[in-house]
Amino acid sequence: MSSPIFSESSADAVGELAVIIDQLRSADGCAWCAEQTHESLVRYLIEESYELIDAIESGNRDDMLEELGDVLYQVLFHADVARKTVAEDFDINDVARNTAAKMRSRHPHVFGDVHAGTPDEVVAVWEQLKREEKSERSSTLDGVPHGMPALLLADKLLGKADKLGVVSLDGPSPFQFGDEAELGAVLLALVASARGQGLDAERALRGALRGLQEDIRKAE
Repeated sequence: MSSPIFSESSADAVGELAVIIDQLRSADGCAWCAEQTHESLVRYLIEESYELIDAIESGNRDDMLEELGDVLYQVLFHADVARKTVAEDFDINDVARNTAAKMRSRHPHVFGDVHAGTPDEVVAVWEQLKREEKSERSSTLDGVPHGMPALLLADKLLGKADKLGVVSLDGPSPFQFGDEAELGAVLLALVASARGQGLDAERALRGALRGLQEDIRKAE
């Protein structure tokens, strides 16, 4: 039988890590840690996130344990920076409470009386609630992190374009793949061909995505 997802001991463990970060960033702590800002920490958050992805893809339990800890450390570090910044003035408890409230409100099919029995219905409920919460946004593209890798961004934007009828993802495709391994091989061959011709595949895809975003805004 598995242990509780969150217990007094796990709260103590997270609290201990928060205390360590506080000590590291104190006047008599670590000079490097003390001078860090949200902006200076971005590169480390990105690096740690990619290292966690590598650990997940490798399936190595010990690596996942370590890399999840490194990502958690980044979250707690940013929260400590905010706690000691007058204009921000929030801490890890505020972060957790805010996220807990958001997850409860975004899952009324679990915590309320809304019915959503399939993954598609759950996504529809989530998107509707998100639109209501972010009513100040004028475009479906608002809030999309454009710094994502081009393939991830393409997937995100195509989903939005499909909903607006800008593209259709349900029709017959000119490309058929047996599985993701076959798809990966084709993508790799495309990148290799582009490189051999002196072309930048990442930049090329981002250029095409700018055009797709223009089409989405016109459709809106």
